Amino acid sequence: MKKVMVFGTFDMLHKGHENFLKQARSMGEVLIVVVARNSNVLAIKGKKPVFNLEKRIEDVKKLKIADLVVEGEKIDFYRIIWDTKPNIICLGYDQDEKGLEKELKKNNSDIKIIRLKPYKEKKYKSSIIRDSNRY
Repeated sequence: MKKVMVFGTFDMLHKGHENFLKQARSMGEVLIVVVARNSNVLAIKGKKPVFNLEKRIEDVKKLKIADLVVEGEKIDFYRIIWDTKPNIICLGYDQDEKGLEKELKKNNSDIKIIRLKPYKEKKYKSSIIRDSNRY
């Protein structure tokens, strides 16, 4: 059984997120979604998400696309990968994979990384939605 994993903030959940999750879902039989903690979002993006972690997890679950939706790790970001052992990690068109690729190589992992296509990225991107006050 092929397991697929994705990571994201999933703040102000929109059609771009939904398309991303559906694309990832099509890559295997089990989809695991890791939702970033507020502190990690702040560290990576320089701003806190609009919604708290619990709401963002609940919103992803409501889509009924993922088999498992979990919160990201506080410190060891890669632990969830080693614990769940996905076959594929799907990344969004705007996610940086350098650290992930380095970690996978360091651990001699054969996990495949697939970059997914954007869905109307000029319209459905959380930062654009946030800045336009559409949410």
